[in-house]
Amino acid sequence: MGDVSLADAKAHLSELVERAAAGDAVSITRRGKPVARIVAIDVPRKPIDVQELRKITEAMSRQQEPAREFVRRLCDEDLY
Repeated sequence: MGDVSLADAKAHLSELVERAAAGDAVSITRRGKPVARIVAIDVPRKPIDVQELRKITEAMSRQQEPAREFVRRLCDEDLY
């Protein structure tokens, strides 16, 4: 957990929110004393429906060329 002054928190709020979302709680201080904390919200994950996933993947068309050849072609042709 990191401590950040209120002034720095105002200037770097987006960065602090990203840190919190990644699991790093951030404590905001005013005159050296903690006054607030930014933490990630626990969002319950939706369970994966294996049967539905299988249906989707079976409906997908196969690649015509292997991934290795595809990436090599992109590198050789400077398309990326």
